Amino acid sequence: MHPAIAQHRSGIAAICQRYGIRRLEVFGSAARATDFDPDRSDADFLVEFAPDVDPGLHTIFGAKADLEALLGRGVDLVEPGAVRNPYVLDNINRHREAVYAA
Repeated sequence: MHPAIAQHRSGIAAICQRYGIRRLEVFGSAARATDFDPDRSDADFLVEFAPDVDPGLHTIFGAKADLEALLGRGVDLVEPGAVRNPYVLDNINRHREAVYAA
């Protein structure tokens, strides 16, 4: 995980708790860190909500906006079940790393 993400773990945890996120994992260049550009790269996260949380638009976009404000970059939130392409899923699984787990 790139230090630009890792240095904000406590703030990320607070956001996850606020929005009922049970698990948040970084993937893509922010996880690999070798091809992450601190000035231009966004941060991609797999997000799993607690069973009692309705991940409606307010929840998803609120968490996204708060993460973007904290990290100072664009953020993509993807629920694991939304990834249908097996090649994309394999690529995500190779480099995913937990940032928060309740």
